[in-house]
Amino acid sequence: MIQSMTGYGKAELHTDEKNILVEIRSLNSKNIDLKTRIPSVYREKEAEIRKLIGNKLKRGKIDFNLNIEDLVGQTKNKINTNVLNSYVQQLKIVNPDADETQLLVAALRLPDVLQYEKEDLNEAEWQQIKTLINEAIDKMIVYRKDEGEALEKDLRGNLTNIQKYLDEIAQIDGGRITQIKERLHDALSKLKVDVDENRFEQELIYYLEKLDINEEKVRLNNHLDYFTQEFDSNAVTKGKKLAFISQEMGREINTIGSKSNHSEMQQLVVKMKDELEKIKEQMLNIL
Repeated sequence: MIQSMTGYGKAELHTDEKNILVEIRSLNSKNIDLKTRIPSVYREKEAEIRKLIGNKLKRGKIDFNLNIEDLVGQTKNKINTNVLNSYVQQLKIVNPDADETQLLVAALRLPDVLQYEKEDLNEAEWQQIKTLINEAIDKMIVYRKDEGEALEKDLRGNLTNIQKYLDEIAQIDGGRITQIKERLHDALSKLKVDVDENRFEQELIYYLEKLDINEEKVRLNNHLDYFTQEFDSNAVTKGKKLAFISQEMGREINTIGSKSNHSEMQQLVVKMKDELEKIKEQMLNIL
């Protein structure tokens, strides 16, 4: 089964003191591109978070958000009363007529009156957060698998169509070479000139070798089989390999088109190219 790179996962924890929310969003990207929004108290855990996400999600443009809401409402800002009193006394000297309220409001706006107490990292809470991160990642993977199932259904349909058009080309190709031989013989007979039959046969063989598509048909069939086998493999990331196989399929289809020299076959080649373009578009979003 394949996975999409598009996904979303969320996990929450509600306690009497805090609400903790972990969200992960992912879009397609050639490699892993991770952006994080983390409260400052947990910044030291960013490397661990990145490793945790990267090991499980592998690829994608990923946005990670950790939000912690404090329900107790305890402020981390403390008033430095010594500094505040000193400011008030100095302001009294500057403006003796001002009342206490005016002086207090003015003093509170001055530097160093408010001090921020740094919050210490809570190891028990961090373990809870790690559990939430893993839960959000697991939900993301389920989302990716569901998206991948829909993608795989479309891709199998595209492959089936290419195989059908290739089979139709094979049927046409059976009589194509004979028709070309007959056409060349007829054209030559109308010229009413003496022809070295041995030389003519040599040139004809050389010409027909350039129109032969048996190798291309075999290789394209092999690529279609290989592509299908990758769907059922146990590999987590398949997008890059499938993209490479689709490129090789394109080479064979283009070669068949250039060698076909037959209107019906060229129309089928155009249809195969259309199906292949749909596959390539989907490759951009496969993990």
